Amino acid sequence: MAVPLAALMLASLLTSPSAALPACPQIFAHGGYPTGADAWERDQVRQPNNPTAIRRYKGWGASGVEADLQLTKDGTKAVMWHNTSTWGLTGAKKNITDIWWAAGDTALKGRTIDRGPFRGETVHTFREWLATMKATGMVGLVEIKPEARQSLLSSDASIRSRAWAEVLDPVKESHRSQEIILYSHDGALAAELKKRVSAAGMTQVLSGGPVWPEVTKWEEPPPSWKLNEKAWRAALDGGAKRVATDYTAQFSAWLKGKCR
Repeated sequence: MAVPLAALMLASLLTSPSAALPACPQIFAHGGYPTGADAWERDQVRQPNNPTAIRRYKGWGASGVEADLQLTKDGTKAVMWHNTSTWGLTGAKKNITDIWWAAGDTALKGRTIDRGPFRGETVHTFREWLATMKATGMVGLVEIKPEARQSLLSSDASIRSRAWAEVLDPVKESHRSQEIILYSHDGALAAELKKRVSAAGMTQVLSGGPVWPEVTKWEEPPPSWKLNEKAWRAALDGGAKRVATDYTAQFSAWLKGKCR
């Protein structure tokens, strides 16, 4: 009896090399930051905290990015920036927690990046950043930096209230129409974050983050991406659904032919 053509085609697909390949993970881009003494002096501000960086990483194959949330003095504005201070920006060097967003001669608003691939970009508010992420169809993984303790864990209830509103109000406004993931390496901040998002009925924003398999310690100029191949292979073979990387373009290219 002749075998139907459709059955032959299905059998061919099921036994083809591509059918045995694992599913490709989503890539989460992270801007590499140097390690060691005075690392901030070598920082090239590669973090996807601005629209130019977000679009660059998306063009290299990222489905999401890991970015950094800070709060200006007394929790008055949630902004996307990674360094403790304004190092890497134009203007006088000041700690982010010591200056206002738009008031005073040391204000953060309007300062621009003064080095690296995103030179000339400005600092953006959290709400602006989320709007860009939504417009580009990207998933946002947001680290609340430890420096935010100054306002988020302040002994002054009015400062705490204002600061958490700066962080959570933009998320409440948009979490149903875009994926947002919040986290912090600071234990006390992470605990308070969990309590507050749970109370707001938004526990989904605490999960879904990527694995971080890379073994290189970032430096400027960057170490070879090839040092991470074994770790990337282990993550892929382990079924990782999302992988964060400092080497977005290289990881995207490396995946070709290894997954489907």
